Amino acid sequence: MPFAGHSTMSHRGAMALVFGTSFCVLVLEILAGRLLAPLIGVSLETFTGIIGTVLAGIAVGNAAGGRLADRLDPGRLIGPTVLLGGLLSWLAPVLVTGVGPVGRSDPVTIVFLAVITFFAPAAVLSAITPMVAKLRLRDLGATGTVVGSLSAAGTAGALAGTFLTGFVLVAAFPTRRIIFVIGLVLVVVGTVLTGWNRVRANLTAAVLIGPVGLAALALPGPCDLETAYACVEIVPDRGRPTGRSLVLNGLRNSYVDLADPTYLDFRYMRLFAAVTASLPAGPLDGLHIGGAGLTYPRHISAVRPGSRATVLELDGELIEVAGRDLGFHPREDIEVLVGDARLTIAHLADDSYDVIVGDAFSGMTIPWHLTTDEFVTEVDRVLRPDGVVVLNLIDGGRADFARAQLATYRTRFANVGLIVPQAGLAEDRPRNLIAVASHRPLPAVDPDPDDGRLLSPAETDAFIGDAAPLRDDFAPVDQLRAGP
Repeated sequence: MPFAGHSTMSHRGAMALVFGTSFCVLVLEILAGRLLAPLIGVSLETFTGIIGTVLAGIAVGNAAGGRLADRLDPGRLIGPTVLLGGLLSWLAPVLVTGVGPVGRSDPVTIVFLAVITFFAPAAVLSAITPMVAKLRLRDLGATGTVVGSLSAAGTAGALAGTFLTGFVLVAAFPTRRIIFVIGLVLVVVGTVLTGWNRVRANLTAAVLIGPVGLAALALPGPCDLETAYACVEIVPDRGRPTGRSLVLNGLRNSYVDLADPTYLDFRYMRLFAAVTASLPAGPLDGLHIGGAGLTYPRHISAVRPGSRATVLELDGELIEVAGRDLGFHPREDIEVLVGDARLTIAHLADDSYDVIVGDAFSGMTIPWHLTTDEFVTEVDRVLRPDGVVVLNLIDGGRADFARAQLATYRTRFANVGLIVPQAGLAEDRPRNLIAVASHRPLPAVDPDPDDGRLLSPAETDAFIGDAAPLRDDFAPVDQLRAGP
């Protein structure tokens, strides 16, 4: 039974339109994590909030688009809807710039920011599919074929958007430029579909939305550089002319004094130094899990001549930044292995290192797969029998994550300890805690009292309490760590 009174659309046109709009939704979903990272960091909770918000937008858009298609001619709705989707895409970076730093990364804040920036474009673009379906349903006998083919086209577009963005676009272009191009394509396609004969309407739309697109492209973002993993800024220290801070996704990650590699600005790095200073004199072979500005490997080389370091760093572009802006030059005593530490550590020889320094972070959280018993087993394998592990942990309040991490290391090492701030753990915010582990009795660490104190063995046991070790099949690191 044919439908009457509505426009029609060719099969190829319908498939292309559904493919394209689904493609754009998934591109925006992936870019949402990059655009919001300087505000709320990078964590499992960040991606959970963004994915959930975009899925909600898709569901609402499908329902609203279907209802509108039943009440109005979808042929007249599609063009303006695509154009509106482009406008809303352009608005996302403008809104992010307007919001600015929020200083929070709790689930409510994450979802709120995702909703005000990416819910609307996801919903509007998702309304296209049911509108196109209504145009293609000329005969009830072909309903299954039409709906199935459009669903397949939408899924294929989503897959293409996911793979192309994750593997190619974010490594090749700045986030805001990608969003600008996506919005521009949608605006142009929407204008064409609206109909060139509506000259006045199209000109009016151009006048109204053109400045938004230019703002999306021209407004300065927070990044000096975007790598595949982070928004990067280099911030000079006004009080120390040779000082530079490396800021990743809005968080101050490293500090380097270009003229003095022995200078350590971060409290937690001074605590690292207190641990390594307590080891026997002479050169050290060190493994550094996390490189960023390469501050600490250079420090050890300066204070212990003849030392050698292997650095495991996921983001190879950060090493280029360290060379260009932070005074790091290729050298024989510091070897950098680019790749995920969980994979690269497997290629290192047994009993190779005197000290292993753990300082790998995604936002304020250690990547969960670098916290588990399975990874600690690898750490134990490459550490010499009399070696020491020193870890930077960030936690506060109940410190459930720090307790679980110490419990995990205690399953492999006979002795574990914790250096805490002199005033103890803060209830209202996380602080840097330094974990120490060894098969031998822990060295007599003597930190500056202003930086912290080493808990006694009894205090450490009481701190760990009944915390369970982390395993590959259960490591809820983001949920255990105290929020800001």
